[in-house]
Amino acid sequence: MPMNELKKCHPEPCAELDSVLFQGLKKRCRNKFGMTIKRIMTANEFIKKVFFIEILQGLVLTFKHMVTPAVTRQYPKEKRVSFPGSRGLHALVKDPETGKEKCVGCGLCAAMCPSQCIHIYTSEDDNHKKVVDRYEIEVLRCVYCAYCVEACPFGAIALTDHFEYSGYTRKEFYYTKERLLENWDTYMAGDKGKMYLEKFWRPKAVDFGAPPVTKEEERTRK
Repeated sequence: MPMNELKKCHPEPCAELDSVLFQGLKKRCRNKFGMTIKRIMTANEFIKKVFFIEILQGLVLTFKHMVTPAVTRQYPKEKRVSFPGSRGLHALVKDPETGKEKCVGCGLCAAMCPSQCIHIYTSEDDNHKKVVDRYEIEVLRCVYCAYCVEACPFGAIALTDHFEYSGYTRKEFYYTKERLLENWDTYMAGDKGKMYLEKFWRPKAVDFGAPPVTKEEERTRK
C-alpha cells in the first residue's frame, strides 16, 4: 500500500513512522485493522536496549537494600511494646471498692458477640438479686472485635494489652470467671485499668446515665 493511502487509513501508526530517528532498527506491531506495520525504534528505546539501562536500575535497587539495615524484629529477643488500648487477652474488671467483679449478668456482651464465644450462667440469691455463677469465654473463637467491651454498660469486661499466650490444648484457652479475674489482677491492676476504661472504653452509662435522684425528690413524686 502506498504511504499516502496508509496515512489516510491509519494516521496514528504513520505519525510514528514520520518521527523515526533510526530507520535500520524496526519492530513489528499490529494496528486495529490487523495490518502488519513496521515501527522504527526511537533513540530512547535504542539506548535502553544497548546499555541495559533497566537491568542496571534493578541491580542498583537490589544493592541498595543489601547494604541498608534490616527492619525485621528478632522475636522473641526483640519484643514490641503493646499500644495503649490494644486488644489482647480478656479480663473481668474488678470493682476497686468491693474487690469483686463488676459484671451483673445482663448478657449484653454475649448478645453482641458475633462469634458467640461468651457464655454466662446466672442465678438468684435469697434477696432475689441476680448473681453471676459462671462467666466463660472461648478465646479460640474470639475475633477481638471488642463489641463486648463496647456493649457493657458497667465496664465489666476488658481486653488487656497482653498478647503473648499459647497452649497445647483447647482447654487452656477456655477462660472461666476465676481465670478472667486473675487476668485483671495480672495485667490491668491499679491505675492502668482505670486509664484503660477512661480513655478507651468508658462505660456508656457515664455518658447517658440519668442524674441521681435524691430522697426528697422521691418523696415529692410520691
